[in-house]
Amino acid sequence: MLRLILLLPVLVLLVLFGLSNREEVLLHLWPFDLAWAVPLSVAMLVFGAVLFLCGALVASTAGLRHRARARRAERAAQVLEAELHEYRAAAARQVGPVPQPAGTSLARIHRPAA
Repeated sequence: MLRLILLLPVLVLLVLFGLSNREEVLLHLWPFDLAWAVPLSVAMLVFGAVLFLCGALVASTAGLRHRARARRAERAAQVLEAELHEYRAAAARQVGPVPQPAGTSLARIHRPAA
C-alpha cells in the first residue's frame, strides 16, 4: 500500500508532463544522418529512462565487490557453524549424561506427547 501511495504522485506528474509538452521536436543522431520527430515529452522521458538505467548499472557494479564479500562471509559462517556443531556433539559424547545433583528432590517427569 505504501508503494502505491509513493508511486501515485510520480505517475500523476509524468502524465501531466506528457500532456503539457506535446510539441514535436526533431532529434538528430550526430555521426549518422538520422532524424527522429517525437513529442518533447517522449524525448525527455526516454532520455530520463536511459540515464536511470546508466545510474542503476553504475550502482550495481559498485556493489558487486560487497556482495561477493558477503557471500564469502556467509559460506565461512556456515562452515564454522558446522564445525561448532561437530565439536558440541563430540563434547556431549565424551561427557555423557549429566548426573542429578546430590540432595535435590527434583525428578524428571516424562509425559506422553499429546
